[in-house]
Amino acid sequence: MEPNVRIGIDLGGTKIECLVLENNIEIFRDRVPTQSEKGAEHILEQIQYIYKLALNHIENKEHLVGICTPGSISEDTHKLRNSNTTCLNGLELKKIIEYKLERSISIENDANCFALAEAKFGSAKNFDFVFGVIMGTGCGGAFVNKKQIRIGPNQIAGEWGHSILHSDGYHCYCGKNGCVEKYISGSGLESILINNNINKTAQDFFLNFHKSEIEEKIYNRFILNFGQALANVINTVDPDVIVLGGGLSNVPNLYTDGIKAVKQFVFSDSLKTPIIQNELGDSAGVLGAALL
Repeated sequence: MEPNVRIGIDLGGTKIECLVLENNIEIFRDRVPTQSEKGAEHILEQIQYIYKLALNHIENKEHLVGICTPGSISEDTHKLRNSNTTCLNGLELKKIIEYKLERSISIENDANCFALAEAKFGSAKNFDFVFGVIMGTGCGGAFVNKKQIRIGPNQIAGEWGHSILHSDGYHCYCGKNGCVEKYISGSGLESILINNNINKTAQDFFLNFHKSEIEEKIYNRFILNFGQALANVINTVDPDVIVLGGGLSNVPNLYTDGIKAVKQFVFSDSLKTPIIQNELGDSAGVLGAALL
């Protein structure tokens, strides 16, 4: 019989969160800072630390462990790739974490975990074919069909953040130019703001928007990039629903001006795809990890 205790660990760019479910009821939750600037070994120690905190709440009960992380594990090399926590790229992350925790784990891309949680328990629970989008530090995506993650033969299904939006555009850490992530993620927008001598975070930009010529231009370009990027997905796979997550999913303009921009680029005379906000907040990833 499968254990009824599940531990999920969300390895985020700024925080590592842990959740313990027993019979699908939360019994423990905590988070620690990732502090990726201190390197890979420090991150692994943080994972080990928060896992040990979780063990204190389950009284030696048998349990499953799921971990979500940016990027994915290559089937060929067994190493992490494509993570925006770049110090972890190239490591046999699953093997190393299993050694640290002294047990087997499941590990999955953070966007996949987010989409799975929203499809099972969140705002997309009434839809079959779900595209989940993360617009946070990075820009990820995932498909869930009938409550099952669609991973794909290359394990990159839904990675719209590294589709090319502008072939002569900004250089991305992945090695290509003009990726979606460089334009509509929080870090991408903040780089654009810095390049234009605007000292604001991505969140502040939308909350304290000044209708100067340069900010108006940045805003309009952001909305158009958002519309084109999502329309490309709709034109290709036509999901039943798109659910937005990550810090920028809290920006109301995405559900007004953003949806209008999507309509401009969709290859149809109307847009019937609901584009909705998540229900589970920034804890969707850790819940999805526990559900693995």
